Amino acid sequence: MLNRILEFSLANRFLIIIIALVIAGFGIRSILTLPIDAVPDVTPNQVQILTNSPGLGPVEVERFITFPVETAMSGLPGIEGIRSVSRFGLSAVTVTFEEDVDIYFARRLVMERLPQAREMIPEGFGTPEMGPISTGLGEIYQFEVKGEGYSLMELRSILEWDIAFKLKSVPGIVEVNTYGGELKTYEVQLIADKLVSYDLSIDQVFQALGSNNSNSGGAYIERNQEQYLIRGEGLVRGLEDIGNIVVATRNEGTPIFIRDVAEVAFAPMVRQGAVTRDGEGEAVTGVVMMLIGENSRTV
Repeated sequence: MLNRILEFSLANRFLIIIIALVIAGFGIRSILTLPIDAVPDVTPNQVQILTNSPGLGPVEVERFITFPVETAMSGLPGIEGIRSVSRFGLSAVTVTFEEDVDIYFARRLVMERLPQAREMIPEGFGTPEMGPISTGLGEIYQFEVKGEGYSLMELRSILEWDIAFKLKSVPGIVEVNTYGGELKTYEVQLIADKLVSYDLSIDQVFQALGSNNSNSGGAYIERNQEQYLIRGEGLVRGLEDIGNIVVATRNEGTPIFIRDVAEVAFAPMVRQGAVTRDGEGEAVTGVVMMLIGENSRTV
């Protein structure tokens, strides 16, 4: 048998060369398109449900958020298990499905149960949302944002509102997570003595802030064959706008503003940790998450 193969090859050298070149071409093409990762992705078929609730301790997060979410997700078809982690201000529930269940179908099943979970969570305790369509090995790129003359708050704002926005437009990127820095917030620092002197409660301040930050429409009017749209603009654009919000009135209409009972300033949100680099101080970093099933080499 081997002799016949050798005789055929010697008698048809040109054909054998063509076949060898075709096989080599397919091999080169396979090498160029072969997905390459550092380690194989062994993450199970799962959907994460995350709920942020700043200010709640682990016990309250477990009782008021995690347990209702787990109850709502139980009984889904194709489910293998439910596990959860309750931390300070964060609830993470992981629903694991069988391997033959399509991930997008699994997310649809979870999405249909989310309204039921939201109804069982007390108002103001957080809204459960599904995590990104990624895996435990989806972190394909890490980077640091730095620049002279910029504070940690400014660097984080640049990362979240500029860099991350552009990276998410890259095919195969599902999310960009931010670590470190200071999350910019508008903080109203109440002065207790002034609240007492004006006979105001904290609830009145909350109501004033909540009801004075929106735009509204009022149809239109016609004048000289032209149409004028009626709009009420009340969105807060800066610290001064917050300070000019009226909390209450006294002495026949004299307004009491937020600036009269509080100090308004930019302040970082309460955080649980920090990012450092080479022991030289804090840093602002980003982690790019790859869409499940994508090729990290090409992304």
